[in-house]
Amino acid sequence: MYDFAIVGGGIVGLSTGMALTKRYPGAKIIMIEKEKDWARHQTGHNSGVIHSGIYYKPGSYKARFAREGNAAMVEFCKEHGIAYDVCGKVIVATEPKELPLLDNLYQRGLQNELNVKKIDKEELKEIEPHVAGLAAIRVPSCGIADYKGVSRTFARIIQEGGGELRLGTKVENIAEEANKVTIETNRGTIEARFLINCAGLHSDRVAKMTGMKTGMKIVPFRGEYYELVPEKRHLVKHLIYPVPNPDFPFLGVHFTRMINGEVHAGPNAVLAFKREGYTKKDIDIKDVFEVLTYSGFWKMAMPNMKEGMKEMVRSFSKQAFLHSLQRLIPELTEKDIVPTHAGVRAQALMHDGSMVDDFAIFSGKSSMHVCNAPSPAATASIKIGEEIANRVPESLESRIKAHVVPAVSV
Repeated sequence: MYDFAIVGGGIVGLSTGMALTKRYPGAKIIMIEKEKDWARHQTGHNSGVIHSGIYYKPGSYKARFAREGNAAMVEFCKEHGIAYDVCGKVIVATEPKELPLLDNLYQRGLQNELNVKKIDKEELKEIEPHVAGLAAIRVPSCGIADYKGVSRTFARIIQEGGGELRLGTKVENIAEEANKVTIETNRGTIEARFLINCAGLHSDRVAKMTGMKTGMKIVPFRGEYYELVPEKRHLVKHLIYPVPNPDFPFLGVHFTRMINGEVHAGPNAVLAFKREGYTKKDIDIKDVFEVLTYSGFWKMAMPNMKEGMKEMVRSFSKQAFLHSLQRLIPELTEKDIVPTHAGVRAQALMHDGSMVDDFAIFSGKSSMHVCNAPSPAATASIKIGEEIANRVPESLESRIKAHVVPAVSV
């Protein structure tokens, strides 16, 4: 009998395992991941950005955990020798109509207690000479990190604390009772006093196995990227973002310096036809049917149809994608960008079509379910893990402490 079984070996699940290892020394913890390695999906395909939290509603989990998680992630990378770079970010207004939106974003940054600065066209040219903009916000605390390296380090800390790491183990069914959870997998049965669901793209399905009704469904959106050819990487000094369209729930194509020296441009945002659909050819009939028969998807899609079609055009037209990038860096040409990897975002949608705008955590009889943790989840992962550890029911704490023998210092 394990004390905690954590389903999902992405950065949030592993951070949760690390937080529980520290909070409950000696507790029996098992990490369950269906893939053969850690961080194979959202974590391993994201842009690697250490976010500031400027975009998020003041007082939300996203705003607080991004701000606190930013500092915690930088400190963790320093402590463990993981590659990172606090390179800073600029959010650029390229049209007069974007200037009021830029000012609103600046005020939100101040409300979220961030170190942000408004800069004019001349100041922008000094730090990003190739960027065309009327004004910008400078966010010094943003950066980039090796999140795969972070995830592997989380896993090592769990193992060193006595936790068990189980890769290649797919959850097939769950029976939840008042004091234990029985997890059927392709590699046998696992029993635990408490289950924590951090399954990302499949989190709603794992929750459903326990009988949890969340009122939401995960809909996968693929984000496709290009990268600058090596001789054009000098065009980007910081992270460069446009002012987001307030009527569309994604940030727009932007430029990201990667920890390996590459510069990626994107992403667009298109419906993926498979929950782990990283290419246009990835199609799963069950996943497609589930999305297209979900009323919440159509209620979200119809008002956003115009912008959604633009995203689809960018998916199939390099020239259209380039045109979006040229709004920020006009001198780019078609030969300056080449296709690179794509990522898939697990976006939770409610039945009324609204996108779940914050991290969503639900509690069951003997379980907890993280059912919405898109960006900035990697940035916030240490704080999300601590929050989950803090939410462990008191009744479970007493049961764990009753059988765990504390280590004796010699």
